[in-house]
Amino acid sequence: MLNPPLSKKTLFFAAMMLIVLVASIGYWQHLQTDHNTKINQPQLPTKDPTAPITPLKPIANLDPKVVSLGQQLFFDKRLSKDNSLSCASCHNLQTGGDDNMPKSVGINGQIGALNAPTVFNTAYNIRQFWDGRAKSLEEQAQGPIHNPVEMGSNWQEVISKLTFDKAFIKQYKQSFSLPISAQNLAFALATFERSLVLVDSPFDRWLKGDVNAISGQAKRGYEKFKSYGCIACHQGAAVGGGLFEKIGTLNDYFADRGGNITPADLGRYNLTGEEDQRHEFKVPSLRTASMTAPYFHDGSVWQLREASAKMGWYQLGIKLTPEDIGDIEVFIQSLAGKIPPLEKTP
Repeated sequence: MLNPPLSKKTLFFAAMMLIVLVASIGYWQHLQTDHNTKINQPQLPTKDPTAPITPLKPIANLDPKVVSLGQQLFFDKRLSKDNSLSCASCHNLQTGGDDNMPKSVGINGQIGALNAPTVFNTAYNIRQFWDGRAKSLEEQAQGPIHNPVEMGSNWQEVISKLTFDKAFIKQYKQSFSLPISAQNLAFALATFERSLVLVDSPFDRWLKGDVNAISGQAKRGYEKFKSYGCIACHQGAAVGGGLFEKIGTLNDYFADRGGNITPADLGRYNLTGEEDQRHEFKVPSLRTASMTAPYFHDGSVWQLREASAKMGWYQLGIKLTPEDIGDIEVFIQSLAGKIPPLEKTP
């Protein structure tokens, strides 16, 4: 006996079930293909214009002749009263751009009040010096020369020495007209310092899409750096240098440090007299932090790991674990760019 013909309703449901089955198989294959693509293709970092850290870029439109003159001045010991010190004496350009000492030594063996900051990437600072008293690099260049504890000289004495140097006069005339002026000397020094931007760090290469530029540990460190809140102060291209902050926001740094509070410990309070700016300092750039121990304005900490732990506690109220500290340290190490070769100096 023949089976009765299928009803139109039965045929319709059978067709619908077949369509659903085919669609499901196709979607499953799509998921597998997409999954394999994600595995086989490297995942590039998101190029987010609002990212907290951006790659460092060289400062554009610097006159190479002025840069060269500024470099000569940077290494010239005639800027100091007794011809014993140059800018390079406290800012070693072969290492991290500082002197790796708690406090710098000036003329006659005098000890300065603060830890010398790096001279690299200073063009990205909102202001210069720990307390931000210099609005520009030109203004900053004059500070050490006139400081009696550092170089102990003045522009008049410096110019009187340089005037008798025929080779210097020849070089000076390539950029400026005579006579030599303090303004032009400061501008040359500042222009040279603006050229000292350390680009092409591993972290910047990673930001630009090179997924192998930094290690997995450095990536974990960056994520922790952001999630714990370090990024609130250490941000921008220089990973710092863009704002001022009180040291010991959540816990008392100076009480734990011990010793007397010095005028240098007062920070911006010395400039403004504002009580809420007592112990407030410019947030340092972390770009060269792996090379510039000791740390903090007082040069009191020698290990980057210890500095990270202290900042976690005093600024964020967090006790970082040894694993956290290790990851963040590797991330900070990845921030340092390449130190450029310099022209030969006398």
